Amino acid sequence: MSDSDTQAWPTELRLSKDRRTLTVAFEDGERFELPAEYLRVNSPSAEVQGHSPAERQTVGGKRNVEVMEVLQVGNYAVRLVFDDMHSTGIYNWNYLYGLGRDYAANWQAYLDELAAKNMTREPAARH
Repeated sequence: MSDSDTQAWPTELRLSKDRRTLTVAFEDGERFELPAEYLRVNSPSAEVQGHSPAERQTVGGKRNVEVMEVLQVGNYAVRLVFDDMHSTGIYNWNYLYGLGRDYAANWQAYLDELAAKNMTREPAARH
């Protein structure tokens, strides 16, 4: 389902108590449990996606990231506020649906990208 296809409508949006998983259920019966780290590294923000595919940033070090807030944006999207202070991504329903549907392939591509760039999922050590 691309953004030009029919709109995906959520029937449930729930953040887990540990703030590390966002569960999204859709009216077609699909239900996805999306880890906070996955949502963060796939943020639709310009900071992560750039303004073209060539500008897309690989975001490492987010293994322990948490979602602090889920803010509704009209009736078409949510803005997620992460504990690393990233809060500029607007996740529309179709984008969340696609993240859920393509989770396995997207996650493997992310892990491969980290490895190719000699990056890690682990946060930088605090001094």
